[in-house]
Amino acid sequence: MTEPPHDETHGGALGSRLNWLRAAVLGANDGIVSTAGLVVGVAGATGARAALLTAGLAGLLAGSMSMAAGEYVSVSTQRDSELAALAMEKRELREQPDAELEELTELLEERGLSRQVAREAAVQLTERDALRAHARVELGIDPDELTNPWHAAWASFLAFTIGALLPLLAIVLPPASVRLLVTVASVLAALVLTGWSSARLGAADPRRAVLRNVAGGALAMGVTYAAGSLLGAAGV
Repeated sequence: MTEPPHDETHGGALGSRLNWLRAAVLGANDGIVSTAGLVVGVAGATGARAALLTAGLAGLLAGSMSMAAGEYVSVSTQRDSELAALAMEKRELREQPDAELEELTELLEERGLSRQVAREAAVQLTERDALRAHARVELGIDPDELTNPWHAAWASFLAFTIGALLPLLAIVLPPASVRLLVTVASVLAALVLTGWSSARLGAADPRRAVLRNVAGGALAMGVTYAAGSLLGAAGV
């Protein structure tokens, strides 16, 4: 019997891709919910297309820039920590190589290798590239795949923008008589998709994720629409 080809990707590359995908899905979800809440709230107060377009664009730009800046700062901090840890490890390898070799041996033992095999593996890894071995085994860092704050910032900016465009276009393009219905329906459909996608990426139950996502988005739109309607009725 012929075995099927084994194309599964292992290691940090897969985890990194999944993290990027999950961040993109969540960024798009944030763009959908926040912008939908904003434009639906404004729609509760006024039906003027210019006001809706202005509010939607302002929300899109403010949200996408905020997401990008926040992600840049967060990932920059993570990268600085990784570089500092690598610098410390490099210094320790230079100043106390024997102690570092013993440490690597013990770490490999903790992963299930016998003392003898762990020692042999530690010696071979150290001879090949000591810093890389300690970075991966001890620190969980791949020196060739350090986090990039610019990549993270652009990814967050684009994900949020793509998500925010849906409610923005849905509120300004249709006729006034159906724009609110079109917006709510399209937003809820998009939230079903992002909820399902995030659950699949996290190997979770899609039904619960979709329900939470849709309920949260519906609540946000309901609250902002009610607030806008009250303000509009009060003539504010």
